Amino acid sequence: MSVKAKKHLGQHFLTDESIAEQIANILSEETYDNVLEIGPGMGMMTKYLLQKKYTTHAIEIDDESVEYLQAHYLHLASRIHNKDFLKINLQDIFKQEQFAIIGNFPYNISSQIVFRTIEYRAFIPEFGGMFQMEVAKRICADPGSKTYGIISVLTQAYFDTTYLFTVPPTVFNPPPKVDSGVMIMKRKKNLHLPVSDKLFKRIVKTAFGQRRKMMRSSLKSLNISDELRAQEIFNKRPEQLSVNGFIELTTLIEKDGISNQ
Repeated sequence: MSVKAKKHLGQHFLTDESIAEQIANILSEETYDNVLEIGPGMGMMTKYLLQKKYTTHAIEIDDESVEYLQAHYLHLASRIHNKDFLKINLQDIFKQEQFAIIGNFPYNISSQIVFRTIEYRAFIPEFGGMFQMEVAKRICADPGSKTYGIISVLTQAYFDTTYLFTVPPTVFNPPPKVDSGVMIMKRKKNLHLPVSDKLFKRIVKTAFGQRRKMMRSSLKSLNISDELRAQEIFNKRPEQLSVNGFIELTTLIEKDGISNQ
């Protein structure tokens, strides 16, 4: 029995054992007892995770894959969750315990998976796995680069990110049309920013919505006072600001008092 990859689920099954083992080894195993694998498919990486000291859980939306995993990984069967990661309450599985996330993530929802991880950051010390290479590099991008954007800032506000290695299309069935990239995110000590999370996110998204413009123009919709807009930071374009730069900007706008009403 094998599972047929389904296009609507963005499935590309990894076929290379050595790469599967490499990805399974990116987690540190240091500060948690549980790991959640997203989209295990036929368990190419799962078997290596099961060799680790932590308790492995798997979440899989594809009924056929769940049937395969239950037949081939009997000791995992009670920890296979036939659910949609984007909709499940993860505390129903892990309660208040810490857990890491790993996976060969479906390309069509990979960014959403990252944003959901940020929401649950209080419980997730590590997150890693395989993405479309372009997305992985965008998450890990440095200020000033063309790939630096919304997902870079919002992720790096809470996690330290590292791009690890590139994977060619030839090791998948079916092969995707692009290269894949493996990355790891390790949670920072500070779970909370010294500013409003909601306003910080709004400023980042608004700024990058017109990334070619200076902040003075791109943030016009926030009704910032003329006095504040005269400050030097508003002469910059969004890709020139680090995470700390966006925190500083949010602090100034909060003090201005108008935009956070």
